[in-house]
Amino acid sequence: MKILYGVVGEGMGHAMRSRVVLEHLVAQGHTVEIMASGRAAGFLQKRFEGVNPIHGLHMIYEENRVRLGKTFWSNVLTGAAGVPKNIAAYFELISEFKPDVVISDFESWTYLYAKTHRLPILSIDNMQIIARCTLPKEIIAGHQAAFQLTKTFIKGKLPFCDAYYITTFFRPEIRKPDTRLFPPILRPEILSAAAKDGEHLLVYQTGEGYESLPDTLKKTGVECRVYGMKRDLKEEERDGNLRYLPFSEAGFIDDLATCRAVIAGGGFTLMGEAVYLHKPMLSVPLGRQFEQVLNAKYLEKEGYGVHAENLDDPRTVHAFMERVPDCQKALASYAQNGNSEILHGVDEFLDRAAAGVA
Repeated sequence: MKILYGVVGEGMGHAMRSRVVLEHLVAQGHTVEIMASGRAAGFLQKRFEGVNPIHGLHMIYEENRVRLGKTFWSNVLTGAAGVPKNIAAYFELISEFKPDVVISDFESWTYLYAKTHRLPILSIDNMQIIARCTLPKEIIAGHQAAFQLTKTFIKGKLPFCDAYYITTFFRPEIRKPDTRLFPPILRPEILSAAAKDGEHLLVYQTGEGYESLPDTLKKTGVECRVYGMKRDLKEEERDGNLRYLPFSEAGFIDDLATCRAVIAGGGFTLMGEAVYLHKPMLSVPLGRQFEQVLNAKYLEKEGYGVHAENLDDPRTVHAFMERVPDCQKALASYAQNGNSEILHGVDEFLDRAAAGVA
């Protein structure tokens, strides 16, 4: 089949998840054309042919919070130049590729193409859990306004798809039809990683302006292997118990697989990888990002880690370390059969689409 695949570029989780599905589709003999924005485009271009860079929304973070005003104006100013390019790519794709089916990882242009041309469309992402499942009151508590705003946005993003496949390590009640829950999609490198119990903490923090974090980590007295805080780092830098490391996919995965625990934001991809490798996590979600708050709260609810609003107080990390053994016990019962469940589901959807019953 000819498949048009859209990948949103805000955050790299969408790209890494889509990479797995795309590799499966190509291996199955399908012809795939990819539309991706932001960093996702560059990531996928290194691995696939037929990747079309398009303009997409982005967010600006400061002090571990989303800055709504700066985000709005940045998207308005860059969007004015990007939209015509999107439209040109959109119509060029219409005339040349002519797909049979569309798969979208939270990407709007491919969705619009599917709806305009009445093509079967499958949504694969983790965000739809907010709009298509019933979330407990204790998860939403204290974040009602952000929840409603995020839910409204997600409902309007990709409405009326033929099917919604939601990746998740937790299982709230489904409340919408044509919705299925699947375990997180994991990179092959994560599936092949040998998990071992180590003593170091893996710290992943890319938000700019979070100056209090290094002082907090120093006071723990635990070796911290820190990624993301110094983006232009070319070689390792040491500062007491802190080891600032330049990003290396292989190095990062090895440090994740052998750490005692993880300290990071509330992003779904790393959290799903940590859960799979049975690594407790202290999650500090970005402010004004309900999806990250949701992930962090469910992480704690399942007993897999701890949710914290900030790390200004060193006692937060110490308290987390005391809870690591209990988290390890809870994680011991978590298991998934690689990516087989969702890839089988994708094949089923394509079979139905080919038969005209998707």
